[in-house]
Formats: sequence, C-alpha cells, structure tokens
Amino acid sequence: MEGNQPRFPHKSSSFTASRDEKHHEIDRNLSLGSLKLEQYGKRETHGVDTIEEEETEEKPIAGNAEETQASFFIISEDIDLFLTVLLSLEEDGRYENREPPDIPEPTVERFVTLLEKEIGRYESGEAKWCSDNDEFPLLDAIGRVSKLTAAVTRFSSDTKYNQAMNRAGGVLHHAMCFLEDEFHSLLQDPRAKQDAGNSSLKAKRQPSFSLNHEPDRRVRPSSESTSAESRPPYPPETVERLHGIADAMISAGYDIECCQLFAIARHNAFEAGLPSLGFDKVSIEDVLKMAWESLESEIATWIKAFRHTITASFAAERDLCEAVFAGRPNVSDRLFRRFASDATVQLITFAEAVAMTKRAAEKLFKVLDIYEALSDVMPAVDALLPEGAEQDESSIIADPKEEIASVRCRLGEAAVGIFCDLESSIKADSSKTPVPGGAVHPLTRYVTNYLKYACEYKNTLEQVFKEHKHSEKTSSNAEDGEAAGGGGNDRNGSNGEGHNPFAAQLMEAMNLLHSNLESKSRLYKDQALCNIFLMNNGRYIAKKVKGSPEIHQLLGQTWYRKQSSELRQYHKNYQRETWSRVLACLRDDGLQAKGSVAKPVLKERFKSFNAMIEETHKAQSSWVVSDEQLQSELRVSVSAVVVPAYRSFLGRFSQYLDPGRQTEKYIKFGPDDLENLIDELFDGNPSSTGSKRRP
Repeated sequence: MEGNQPRFPHKSSSFTASRDEKHHEIDRNLSLGSLKLEQYGKRETHGVDTIEEEETEEKPIAGNAEETQASFFIISEDIDLFLTVLLSLEEDGRYENREPPDIPEPTVERFVTLLEKEIGRYESGEAKWCSDNDEFPLLDAIGRVSKLTAAVTRFSSDTKYNQAMNRAGGVLHHAMCFLEDEFHSLLQDPRAKQDAGNSSLKAKRQPSFSLNHEPDRRVRPSSESTSAESRPPYPPETVERLHGIADAMISAGYDIECCQLFAIARHNAFEAGLPSLGFDKVSIEDVLKMAWESLESEIATWIKAFRHTITASFAAERDLCEAVFAGRPNVSDRLFRRFASDATVQLITFAEAVAMTKRAAEKLFKVLDIYEALSDVMPAVDALLPEGAEQDESSIIADPKEEIASVRCRLGEAAVGIFCDLESSIKADSSKTPVPGGAVHPLTRYVTNYLKYACEYKNTLEQVFKEHKHSEKTSSNAEDGEAAGGGGNDRNGSNGEGHNPFAAQLMEAMNLLHSNLESKSRLYKDQALCNIFLMNNGRYIAKKVKGSPEIHQLLGQTWYRKQSSELRQYHKNYQRETWSRVLACLRDDGLQAKGSVAKPVLKERFKSFNAMIEETHKAQSSWVVSDEQLQSELRVSVSAVVVPAYRSFLGRFSQYLDPGRQTEKYIKFGPDDLENLIDELFDGNPSSTGSKRRP
C-alpha cells in the first residue's frame, strides 16, 4: 500500500448483521463502551470538515456507559444501512452509470473516530483483552470499517467519497497494525504470556505492512520462548482469539501479512523446541567434520526428534492451522504445508549430511537406522499431506515427501556401497603371519559378526539392495542368489523372480572369506595344523550362521550342508595327517617271521610309537580349539581310534618283552595314560609328557 491508498479488502459478508443481532450485542458489554461526551465534540479530521451542529443532537449523557454503547450501536446500524445501499448498487451493476447516494459524513466520521480511539486504549494499556466477550465487538467494528473502505473506494472520484475513503483507510491501516501486533504477541509461547499477566502493553514492533517501510520478514522468536512445545501449543481461548484476528485481517485484504506472520512465528517455535528433544541444529559442514563416535550419538537423538516431529508435531500443527484459519481450508493447508516443508528440510539436512560422510563399515548400521526412520514415517506424511491438495503457485516450497524420498535414496545408495565395500576389505586382508595354534582368525570374527549384525536388518537391506543396487553384478551373481534361496523357501517375499540381490551379495562375501581363509591355511607348514585352522574357522562361521535365523535363511540350507561337509572333510584330513602314522606303528605287518615275533622290530615299533606320541602331544597341546564342542569331538575321535588299537597291540605283543627294565624302556604309556595325553590336546598350553609315563 502506497501513500494514502488503502489495501482493498476481499468481499465478505461476515461483518454485516441484522438489527436483532445488533440489539443483542448491546447486552454483551461492548468494548467500545464508556466513551465520554467530548468524543462527539468538535475535531479536525483527515480531509473531513469540522462537525458541529449535527453531532449535538445525538450526544449521550456523559458517564452513561449503556447510552454510549447504544449510541455506538446506532452509528453502526447507520453504517450498515449505508453499506447495504452501496452493495445493492454493486449487485445491480448500477453504480458505474449513476451518481452515488449522499454519504452520511458525520456518521462515518463518528464511527471511525470512536474505533480509532478504542484501538488507542488497547495500545496504551488502558484496556485489556481479558474477556472472551470483549474482543468480538472490536473485531466486528474493524470488519465494518474494512467493508466501508472497500465500498466507498468505488466512488472515489467523488470528493466526499474520496475523503471518506482516505479517512476510513487510515483507520483500517491503524487497526491492522494493532491486530498484527496482537497476533504476533499471541503466537509467542502461551506460558510466557501467562507470566506476563495477559498484559496488552507490549514492546512495539514495526508492522510488517507499514506505509513507510519495506515489509519485515524477519520476525524473531520472543526471548521469553521456552524450548518445549506443548500439544496443543496454545490453550483454546488463545486459538479462538487467533482465529478472530486472522479472520479480520484476511477479510480486510491483509492475508499475506497475516499468513507470513503466522508461518514465521510457528517456524521459530519449532526451532526453539528442537533442543528439548535433544537435537541441536548442525550444519552439513559440522557433520562432515564430526568424529564418528560423536556422530553416532547425534544420529540417535536426531532419529528421536525426527520421529516426534513427523508423528506428533505435524499433527498438532495441522490442527492448529485448521483452527486458526477455520473456514479457509486453502489457507490452512498452504500454511501447514509450508511449516511441514521448513521443518522437514531443516531436519532432513542432517540425514543428507550423514549420507555424504566418508564410507566406513561401522557406519552401515546407523545409516540403516536413519533409512528405516525415513521409511517408517512415510505413511504418516502421506496421511498429513495427501496428493491432490491445492498448491500455492506463488510458492517454491519443497515437497516434504519428495525431500524425504530423495535423502532416503541417497542413504540407500550409501548403505549398498558400504556393504559392498566389505568385499574389498576381505580381499585386502592378505597378512602373511599365521594365527598361533590355528585359532580363529580375526578376519573371520570380524566378517562373520559384521554379517550377523547386518542381517538383523535383513528386510531393510533386501529393500535397499532391490531399490538402490546397480545391476552390473546382477547377472554374474544370479546363480548364487538362487542358490542362496536355500531349501526351496521363498525368502524374497513377493519377489516372483526368485532373485535376491542382498542374498547374492552376502553369498559373495562368504565365498570371498572362504577363499581368503584357504589361502591363509597354506601359511602353516604342518598339514594337520592347516586343517585345524580351517576346522576352527569353519566351525565358528557355521555356529554364527546357525545362531542367526536371518543369515541362515539368506544363505540357505544348501550352503549350510556344504559347510558341514567341508568341516567333516577337514576333520578326516587332520586325523589322516596326524594319526595314520601313529597307527602304522601298531600294525602286525612285519612283526612275525617264521612263526615267531621279531623282537628287534617290535622294540623299534614301540620306540617309534612313543616318540610320535610325545611329539604329537608336545605340538598339539599348544594348538587352539576354542570351541568346546569341536575340541571334545576331536579328542573323542582320536581316542576312539588310537586307544583301542594301542590296547590291543599291548595285549598281543607286550609279553615278548622281558619283564622289568626292558618293559619300562619300551612301554612308556598305558592305555589310560595315552587317553589322558589325548585329553590334553588343543588346550593352547604346551606341556611335557614326562609325568604321563607309566610307573
């Protein structure tokens, strides 16, 4: 609005009332009451001549509030009658080709002067909006001056109408400044308002639609605002008052100012409430520089804040918009969408920054947590922001659903990349130092546990790989993916093609680990220890897979049977490499010649057996089999083969040795001693066999 030209209000019938309604309002203790006699005296006005004689007839007795109210009511009725005449001309289309009716200048002047003074009383703190019934007559009066301004503007070429237009337009602008200030004050934290005793005496702000200033679009949060937002954010009486003011401003044509003030205030309230959820606003640069340990904690609080915002704050904000702008669904929807857009963009920036951080294996699970949070809120977002709603063509606000979907896609691609990088990590582990005692290799522990934890996100990772995995490996892994189906189970839900890219990727990681372990097993010079190493690692993997329904389902029963078969083969290989040579000493071949036992050969057999037992015990007692079940299985299987064979050999040939010294020299172990020695294998503690000799 420039110069003295007022803003044209939208056409509205909300300010016209029947005579019965007006008379009823007299009993409501109008806020425009208690006006003194002098208010009707001589005055100078903007472009209106001094009114003297005509006013005298209608002056009420000074101090009589009821008569003053009745006087103002009569003036309002006269204004309504005048407006009815003007509106009837507009409806008939006759005002363009005829002289306008005489304007009741004294009545118009009295009306706008009384309204202007009443607004001044509120601004000065002399009057307060402390009664639910006080505000509505004031808003009615403001609505009436708005309609009056619009009506007389059509005949502004007439001098008197032009003067009335300028006078009413000036008061209307004054009223809008007042309402804007009240609107802004009410939008602040209601608890701060209560602490202030509902005072109307407030620090003045420059109105956003000042005649002499550019619009101020930087309404900042009140210093009295607290960090927490209640639900609902305002008590019912405050919402009702906000609705009344918004309706008056929009009807007067100040919809842009009203809506922008509301939007900025609610955005500021949202920002102020974030710390109460444990989340402080951080920039993308701050996230990229943040140590991962600190970022993990920030992610947890962000997820909490994000879920609360979408599921609780958005619903409360939509209800508030619909209540404040009741009867104006397009306005309330536009404001809510703007709030949702601002809040979403502010929060989603953090998730976007996480997706931009350098890839690392340990980040996978937090990335998936954010991805799941974004996926989980989409039904709520769809319900709150349905498709097909009217959009504000002049606005370039972001669509929250598109923003969430975009960042979700980036996180999905990041998760796929992180998981696929596991292949590179396995390949890169080419250490040439064997693990002492053939124990489980650290790579085995890391990869297997990583995959186990990853498969706790099985459903999410399957979705991520289907939606965001590029297809360069699809054909090469298709066969593995089908094999990963395991046992004919449909592990892919509704995927009728039977190909699960995540299962194929998991299978690829397992195959790479298996190949790496076989390569590391060749670092051992002892073939028996090589098989112990493979057995240890294979058993560790099998137990982890069996203990995780998710990873077992993905790898499938076929893979598990193959793993079990390989473990049995390692076991056989170990027994062949170690104990076949020991058992060869207990064979009958070559011991008898011409019907008698060759003692020298027998003595050599006992010596060889004793040496092998001592050597095996010394070496293999330092080997490590940490899995108790596997350790027990190995010992039992060795004892079952070696001890009976040794006992039988002793029973058949010990008698051919001379009793006493010769027997002690060649028969160092009894069957029980031998069994005890075997029970000391794979403890990881080398020990002497001297104490095990037969007394």
